[in-house]
Amino acid sequence: MTGRVLIIAGSDSGGGAGIQADIKTVTALGGFAATAVTAITVQDTRGVHAVESVADDIIRQQIDVVIKDIGADCIKIGMIGSRGAGEVIVAALRRHPGVPVVLDPVLVATSGDALGDTGVADLLKTELLPLASVVTPNVPELEALTGVPIANERALAAGAEALIRSGARAVLAKGGHLEGPTITDLLVTEDETFRIEHERLETRHTHGTGCTLASAVAAGLAQGMDLAAATERATRYVEAAIRYAPGLGKGHGPLCHALRSDEDGSFRPIA
Repeated sequence: MTGRVLIIAGSDSGGGAGIQADIKTVTALGGFAATAVTAITVQDTRGVHAVESVADDIIRQQIDVVIKDIGADCIKIGMIGSRGAGEVIVAALRRHPGVPVVLDPVLVATSGDALGDTGVADLLKTELLPLASVVTPNVPELEALTGVPIANERALAAGAEALIRSGARAVLAKGGHLEGPTITDLLVTEDETFRIEHERLETRHTHGTGCTLASAVAAGLAQGMDLAAATERATRYVEAAIRYAPGLGKGHGPLCHALRSDEDGSFRPIA
């Protein structure tokens, strides 16, 4: 399988999240990853220590030259960083219509550190949501985007439906921050809701789960899968990536991205 994914996101020097996790994920699932870097972070498993934004015009050029030469079957957007960068990305998406877009509304790192200025959330709501094929918020991100407090699955659904009313075409609302022995994610469209249940693994090694899930969905869309199928495969991949995490770092450790799919659809480490 191939499938070209253009990843627009920040870099993570620790390798567990951001563009590093995105590239690993798309590659493991048989796709080809190209990138437009929005920011360079000084980051490890314990937190984000510094952020250096990439100039807006350089972001624009990265997007345009990749699409013109290599092309893209799906675009995945992660960390934007600043409103200026977001405006550049919005303009680029409008120049290149017709490509599916997976929007991971990254506002805060797993460590709790902020990854965007105050204008990013507003731009996500007003400009980027209508351009995305699917948006993939976790509970804190969904609360920030909708103002809906979320403490259970019913509220999670209400938040997703609020995003649909705000212009999103589909919402993959992730329930990992809610309590319980299982995790329920909701894939919500205007017409239907899919419940995706999976086991909660008790571990501190969850750095980059959001980036990994969104990139796995993008790989599936780039390969011609429908959204429900791409999401189901992506969920299985992330669950295995957490299960086989290498145990690195002193904080929220990275996942194991080097996975292969068995005949039964399960994922196991390559080595």
